[in-house]
Amino acid sequence: MSAVSKPLLLVACLAVLTGCEGSPLGETLEQTLEPDPQLAASTSSTAGSDEAATEPGQAEFVVPAVSGDAADDDDPSIPAAEDDAPSRSLRSDYDDLDDAPEELQSYLRDLTQLNLLTVRSAPAPDADTTASTPQTGAVEDESKFQPNQTATRREFARWLFEVNNRFYADERDKKIRAGVGSTAPVFKDVSPSDPDFAAIQGLAEAGLLPSALSGNSTAVNFRPDAPLTRSDLILWKVPLDTRTTLPTATVDAVEDAWGFQDAAKIPALSLQAVLADYQLGDFANLRRALGYTTLFQPERGVTRAEAASVLWRFGSVTEGITAEELLSATSAEDPDA
Repeated sequence: MSAVSKPLLLVACLAVLTGCEGSPLGETLEQTLEPDPQLAASTSSTAGSDEAATEPGQAEFVVPAVSGDAADDDDPSIPAAEDDAPSRSLRSDYDDLDDAPEELQSYLRDLTQLNLLTVRSAPAPDADTTASTPQTGAVEDESKFQPNQTATRREFARWLFEVNNRFYADERDKKIRAGVGSTAPVFKDVSPSDPDFAAIQGLAEAGLLPSALSGNSTAVNFRPDAPLTRSDLILWKVPLDTRTTLPTATVDAVEDAWGFQDAAKIPALSLQAVLADYQLGDFANLRRALGYTTLFQPERGVTRAEAASVLWRFGSVTEGITAEELLSATSAEDPDA
């Protein structure tokens, strides 16, 4: 058979078979020759037709457009990406700062605008706590700073830690390392579950809080919710100003420097810090917090406003940084903040 005859014979056979309508062979061949419905649908979708119809009752699937970083902005189920840089936001939402003594209000405003004086309700008692400590009252309305309320030891420890590290954010050698929960707690009444554990543990490990680590074997409890005293205030803060060993001090030396009538009542460790504070001259913490006084009253409670005034500046006589300077720099970086 010639090459030309073979195609003609094939066409004739197909014609005969397809003409047998209803026969099993014809149906089989007809199905074989039908186009693949999946292939047809794919071809139709790629044709770019604007008139593609959907089956009744079927929802049309639409792929949302994604545009850069705005893709997930309005979807609350997708968490926003965290900024690697520390927060530099400003705030001024405490509405009672005018209740503070007038001389202390500017210190408060600078620090609160830098979002550095956070207040919160006292945490529930820790099941691991072995010592009972007095409460100074929980803060229920966080729009109130309550500047004349006595600060607690935990509050000042938290603020001291946060302010120091914010002021020296670009100077790693001056920052305080936060305590980590995997280490043994320095104090029996501040467990890793305590919200201020990182700050308190970090300060203790840096030797800024009297503890067994610094040779004070009796300081096994921190008493986080006890009132902050003037003695504690100066003892914890001054070493972060001088960055040196505190000087040897005597009652007579403190009396001669400050004129305190009750210098003999100041604990020995705090006596050293009080004398070192005097050596800061016009930048002395006690000058900002107490003004002029001939009584130190070492066991008197420190108000939140007084604590803020102490934290407003860090540094020695010749070199230091203030919240006002940091606030100006932050505002210059972000004028809309």
